[in-house]
Amino acid sequence: MKPAGVGTASCAPQPLRRRWVADPTINDTDNEIYHHSSTPVLHYSIYQITETVMLKEAMLYESLGENKVHCFLCSHHCKIAESEFGFCGVRQNREGALYTHAYGKLIAAHIDPIEKKPLYHFLPGSRAFSVATAGCNFHCGFCQNWQISQIETREEPVTGSLEATPAEIAQRAEESGCKSIAYTYTEPTIFFEYAFDTANSAKDLGLSNIFVTNGFMTSEALKTIQPYLDACNVDLKSFRSEFYKEACKGRLRPVLDSIRLMRELGIWVEVTTLVIPDQNDSEEELGNIARFIAGVDRSIPWHISRFHPDYQFTDSRATPLETLRRAHEIGKEEGLKFIYTGNVPGEESDTHCPHCGEIVIRRGAMSVKENLLKGSKCPSCGGEVAGVFA
Repeated sequence: MKPAGVGTASCAPQPLRRRWVADPTINDTDNEIYHHSSTPVLHYSIYQITETVMLKEAMLYESLGENKVHCFLCSHHCKIAESEFGFCGVRQNREGALYTHAYGKLIAAHIDPIEKKPLYHFLPGSRAFSVATAGCNFHCGFCQNWQISQIETREEPVTGSLEATPAEIAQRAEESGCKSIAYTYTEPTIFFEYAFDTANSAKDLGLSNIFVTNGFMTSEALKTIQPYLDACNVDLKSFRSEFYKEACKGRLRPVLDSIRLMRELGIWVEVTTLVIPDQNDSEEELGNIARFIAGVDRSIPWHISRFHPDYQFTDSRATPLETLRRAHEIGKEEGLKFIYTGNVPGEESDTHCPHCGEIVIRRGAMSVKENLLKGSKCPSCGGEVAGVFA
């Protein structure tokens, strides 16, 4: 059996890629960090072409004999034959060893307000250096980032991918004044080795690490990344197993287990539910979601996000405001202390003290207007507000 946690580089050459490298002779304002869109998002250093890109041997797998492998990074637990890929489309069996095609290949790099993740109780008002590679281990028809999440590296080449080492990402994050690196936009579990090494580099520079995730990783993956992972926003998409099976090609139970384990491991957790009309918007289901979160910890913030028609759900309608407001009420009825409505300009996003009700953080559109907290305490009553505020 091959031991878990192996991660050595192979020598298999891959197609040429653009590489993110510094050149002091170049004016930084003439070059951009890459994002998979037509709009430049960040100015930095020049692209150059490298001769080869090395594959990275995967972590969290074992050999099964006869050149087959078992990947236990995520809860699909793929058994992969020679030359085949796992469900994610980025992990490939090559001669009985599992390799990731996602290592070092960014599909997106942004500087975001941390509120965009969304995280409202973790370093509020700070900026997160946000990165992603292509692909996902879910295939959600309602995905809002489907242009990059539903790309599979087995469909080479991935247009526009950009090389950056973990150390380079951490360095750029520090230089740009970010307090954290967020592994987001797609599913960080599938670029686990890249995220793991980047998170390690980030810690060396005093930066925090954040996963924005579907929560479908295994306990082995969570325990491996835990020393470097500070916060997660988990998409709890539904509370019905059939929804996960049909709409996401996944399962509910591992997501619930991940949320519980994150809290046990001391990782700060916030939960987001994208409320989709006629799919997961019944009062019963919203109540079940809120009740589960409250059962783990009533202080876990619940972000109720408005759905906008996209990808394979273009015939659906946007979530009515009445539904979101009712979800907010349901969360309160189930005992949750912090509930926020997302994707709706003008809806209240302030944080209130759970003890006296006074506003302790005033927010605008994905920004903090005023943070009144004294450390983590309410300035009015001195009550503790759950979160990581420094």
